Amino acid sequence: MSQPVSPDSAVLLRGGTVVTMDAGRRVLHGADVLVVGDRVAEVGHDLQAPAGATEVDASGGLVMPGMIDTHRHMWQTAMRGYGADWSLTQYFVWYYLEHGRRFRPQDVHAGNTLSAWDALEAGVTTTVDWSHGLQSVEHAEAAAQALEAVPGRFVLAYGNIAAAPWEWTTQPDVQDFLRRTRDRGRLGVQLAFDVTGDPEFPERAAFEVARDLDVPVTTHAGVWGATNDDGIRLMHDHGFAGPDTVYVHAATLTSDSYHRIAASGGSISVSTESEQSAGQGYPPTWQVRRHGIDVSLSHDTSVWWSADLFSAMRTTLGADRSREHLEAHAEGDTVTQLHLRAEQVVEWATLGGAKALGRDDLGSIEAGKTADLVLLKNEHSAYSFPLLNPYGHIAFQAQRGDVHTVLVGGRVVKSEHRLVGADLAAVRRDVEATVEHLRSEMGEDVWAAGMDPAMPDDDGAVLDNPYQYTQFKSDATHGARGTIFGEPTGS
Repeated sequence: MSQPVSPDSAVLLRGGTVVTMDAGRRVLHGADVLVVGDRVAEVGHDLQAPAGATEVDASGGLVMPGMIDTHRHMWQTAMRGYGADWSLTQYFVWYYLEHGRRFRPQDVHAGNTLSAWDALEAGVTTTVDWSHGLQSVEHAEAAAQALEAVPGRFVLAYGNIAAAPWEWTTQPDVQDFLRRTRDRGRLGVQLAFDVTGDPEFPERAAFEVARDLDVPVTTHAGVWGATNDDGIRLMHDHGFAGPDTVYVHAATLTSDSYHRIAASGGSISVSTESEQSAGQGYPPTWQVRRHGIDVSLSHDTSVWWSADLFSAMRTTLGADRSREHLEAHAEGDTVTQLHLRAEQVVEWATLGGAKALGRDDLGSIEAGKTADLVLLKNEHSAYSFPLLNPYGHIAFQAQRGDVHTVLVGGRVVKSEHRLVGADLAAVRRDVEATVEHLRSEMGEDVWAAGMDPAMPDDDGAVLDNPYQYTQFKSDATHGARGTIFGEPTGS
């Protein structure tokens, strides 16, 4: 594993196209980035390398800020691809009702370790582990140990789908863990739980714990049939909606909720691959732009989707533009100018995540900022050139195989397309042990059936969904009104 950066160590990325993401959105061609210790020391042309500096040839490549994923269920990564054909209901039934409680602390550790290296390999230098499989503090300790053993930057968002948030957040051992873990080097903490919309607002107790511990809250909001406007209203009216609150998905909300999120300074984590495939609602990018809400991007879970933000950027552009075209065609019109641009999604994948996490030292390449950097360069690929439009290249052309070098806090964690210090053989053994544990616990027939769900019945039968808060439905999800692209229509 790479060693901690000494104050005198230096890395010089030489001669690349530097996408700074600074206030002027400067793109510097044939430029250098000098890193000394854990900070960017200088950005410019023909910089002098200090004695003993490591030089990286970035010519023909593109240097960008490290990407930031604000919502990833890392503990589920040992099940990569298992639920490719699941609906969201099938996901909930599998994890919430049937098999999620079979995960032992070592299984959470295995998933987190794999996911952490996975993120770094793809140039994601900061990841929020939306860890809602923490049935005990032992599970939480295992999750944290895995994250701290990998040289990335992580936020452990503590959650527990096996209990109500007003129950587990008030447990002394959970609160002690949060106190011990927050702001521990490269590892921070959040609380991760959802708000049902129950008018009694039982989640108040969990929010009060978050406030007492000074820990931010991340919540799945605006998920069709599960969380809705009532939850946003309760959070806002009781004074628990703040600038450090991250609303994941936020896809089936009305303008009232977007106004409340904007007024309180919160941000939205858009997870487009997830929203398109699982049905939380249509990705709300045009809504958040309209209301001036800060946006970050996220991957969600490897049970279904690709574990990189290149996919998140391109699917987000595709979803937004598809909606724009579809609405125009419905009116007999044609879109001739697109609203969402490649530069915007690159911003969401970098600065957007930094803002969501309150990290103004991340998300751009500027002197004095923390040196979380990514070099995209692949001399062995016909797909990597020409490099004409840097934002378009990142958003539409780049792939994880193009990630040549990654720095986290000035230390090189990926070099020449290979992770530094990753014992992937050991990671594989741990993941295989988790898979074997689950298969043996479930039995081969149940395991196979879970991976190959039945086709829909002709009679339209609906599975029992444990995440369907049916007694707390707002108008937008009650059937009295329909919704098109998240905005109520008709009566």
